[in-house]
Amino acid sequence: MLLTLSLLLAVAPPKAPADSTRTISGVVLPENVTVAGRNLVLNGAALRKKAIFKVYVAALYVANKSESADAILAEDEPRHMVMHFVRNVDKGKICDAWNDGLKDNSPEASEDVKKEFADLCGLMADIKNGEEMTFTYVPGTGTTVSVAGQEKGTVGGREFSEALLKCWIGPKPGPGSGFKKDLLGQKR
Repeated sequence: MLLTLSLLLAVAPPKAPADSTRTISGVVLPENVTVAGRNLVLNGAALRKKAIFKVYVAALYVANKSESADAILAEDEPRHMVMHFVRNVDKGKICDAWNDGLKDNSPEASEDVKKEFADLCGLMADIKNGEEMTFTYVPGTGTTVSVAGQEKGTVGGREFSEALLKCWIGPKPGPGSGFKKDLLGQKR
């Protein structure tokens, strides 16, 4: 019973205290969220553009704020990534982006991680303007994926979580180096 309660608390959707917020392209982002009983801080937020179109606003929450992708990836701590879409995107394009991100940022990925990315694609759905995707990593549990407010499942462990996060803050982030700098809270 206690283990079940602990697991439920570990993967419950993060709750945001009503203290302070940041707004990007009309999307309001809290400065803090709680994941698995831990306070996470907004490390950075960025607007994803494709050509002239705004696609989504992303927010990265971590236990220890850092401007270093390596430092964030090295910590086995809870983290939470939000993608708030500002236009409709079909699941095929989302999966293509995951596959490109994995190939470009984790070319050494194990067969297990490649399978977990396929599992991630299986959880995707077409997403509409105003809907969110969230990815909440909890050590020992994995990454819980929610799409449009519905929890879709939990994927992989730490290695998967790192490969997923590298899609945004790895050496070749799909959304570009400016996007990466914004998620890392770096000045540009």
